[in-house]
Amino acid sequence: MASKTGKKKIAVLFGGQSSEHIVSCMSAANVIDLIDRDTYDPLLIGITEEGHWLKAECADDIRSGRWRESRIEAVLCPDASRQSVILTEAGRYEEIRIDAAFPVLHGLYGEDGTVQGLFELARIPYVGCGVLASAVSMDKCTTKIIVKELGIRQADYVPVERWKMEKDLEGTVSRIEEKLSYPVFIKPSNAGSSRGVSKAENRQELINGLREAAHHDRKILVEETIVGHEIECAVLGGGSRPVRSTGVGEILAAAEFYDFDAKYYNEASRTVIHPVLPGDSAERVRSAAEKIFNAVDGYGLARVDFFVTDRGEVIFNEINTLPGFTAISMYPMLWEAAGLSKKELISELIRLAFERQSHFEQ
Repeated sequence: MASKTGKKKIAVLFGGQSSEHIVSCMSAANVIDLIDRDTYDPLLIGITEEGHWLKAECADDIRSGRWRESRIEAVLCPDASRQSVILTEAGRYEEIRIDAAFPVLHGLYGEDGTVQGLFELARIPYVGCGVLASAVSMDKCTTKIIVKELGIRQADYVPVERWKMEKDLEGTVSRIEEKLSYPVFIKPSNAGSSRGVSKAENRQELINGLREAAHHDRKILVEETIVGHEIECAVLGGGSRPVRSTGVGEILAAAEFYDFDAKYYNEASRTVIHPVLPGDSAERVRSAAEKIFNAVDGYGLARVDFFVTDRGEVIFNEINTLPGFTAISMYPMLWEAAGLSKKELISELIRLAFERQSHFEQ
């Protein structure tokens, strides 16, 4: 349904209650600038770190943080017959019917299937992976189980539950040391943008890393260290559209590993499009990325991350179902290098959202 202007109303959600709140805001400002205003009319909805939904006015307000001062509250109506957002200001209500949603939300409550479930309930078309793909891809431990069934090599790991660690820290550490050798990486199972990730060279650093990761999630992943090129591949499509993947990009981290600060605040970190890799490893990365995307029931978009060793071995790292759209994010850069501009990419993602909904209604 188009509005009186003939444009389709797109609710763009950003911010959120996850540790990736600020990254989401950075991504959303860029997405909003790239939306085709001749076809779509965006309605901007920011979610504070406390979970308060507010109407924002423009991308500049998102970049400056002024949107948090908005006095217009926003509620996505779950009633499937209304497909609307209800705005409230000083006791006055306005209901705006929306045609689709673009959740530019990373991490908890945005990339994990929760907000996708709300869109499903309200029967609102939305950009990106569905409930299942979002949930299993967000949880690194669950993703590893699926990827193991594909026969794709991945880092050896030990899963840790926070309550067990708190009850028996010594036993938890011993169990890790029995299976893995130092150095190891410690990651929250359900966090992104390298939030809560650390590297441990010894037992005390492992304990510190486990405690830090436990601040971010109740499930923790401890992995063997893989030495190799950090490689990313962008995937697009799903449903009736064939899944396509880009060439690969390489991360050259300024820090010892690509942590949050290295990703977003260290200008010495660089990305290289179409890096020189051993043998046919780049093609094997692309093939593995598409297989993993299909295995988790992916739709719309994802960025799949790997390591490639100097011997050409391809090792899966993780999948991100709502990759960043910041100025330095690999996903849009990879598609741009493949001939799809950032503006065309955003339009394609919105078209895919409408296509999925039309298939469900048939």
